[in-house]
Amino acid sequence: MADDLRDRLRHAFRWTDPGDGSEYLVSNRSGWWRDPLILSGLGEALADLFRDPAPTVVVAPEVTGFLVGPLVARALGAGFVEAYRAGARRPIAEPMSWAEVPADHRGQRQLLGVREGLVRPDDRVLVVDDWASTGAQVRALRGLFGTSYVGAAVIVDECPPPVSRELTIRGLLAEKDLDYGLP
Repeated sequence: MADDLRDRLRHAFRWTDPGDGSEYLVSNRSGWWRDPLILSGLGEALADLFRDPAPTVVVAPEVTGFLVGPLVARALGAGFVEAYRAGARRPIAEPMSWAEVPADHRGQRQLLGVREGLVRPDDRVLVVDDWASTGAQVRALRGLFGTSYVGAAVIVDECPPPVSRELTIRGLLAEKDLDYGLP
C-alpha cells in the first residue's frame, strides 16, 4: 500500500508557475486533498514511519498540518494538538507556549505556539506536516517539547540529510521524487 500511495502522491502533485515573472515554481498539493484514496491511506502511511516510539500526541503546525495531523493521530490512537502561527489571526484566549522559528523556507521568522497543558511531560510528541524544507518549524517545536519529542513525519522531506537525521524527520517522498514537468 505504501508504494501505491507514494505513486498516487507523485501523480496528484503539480509544480505551478505563479506567473508573476518569478524564477521559481510553487508546489500545488491540492490534488492530494482531492484524492479520496490518498486521504484514506495517508494517516496510516505517516504513522507507520513512527510506530515504534508509540507517540501519544501529534502536534502539527497550521495550515496544512491541520489537515494531515488528525489523520496521523487517528491512525496512532493518539491525541492531536494544533501549533498556531503568531499573528495569523486574532490572539488565542488561552495561555500559550511559544517557540521562535528561525528563518523558514521563505526567509521569514515566525512564532509557533501550542495551548499550555495540552502536551504533558509524559507525552511522546510526533510532529506532523505535509512538507519539511529547512526543518526550521520542526526544530522550533522540538525545542518546545524537549525530550518528549520523538520525531517528525512529513509527506515530503526536502531537508538536507544531516538536518533530517538531527531532527529525526522521516518522509514518504523526497523533493527529487516530484517531477518538475519541465522540458
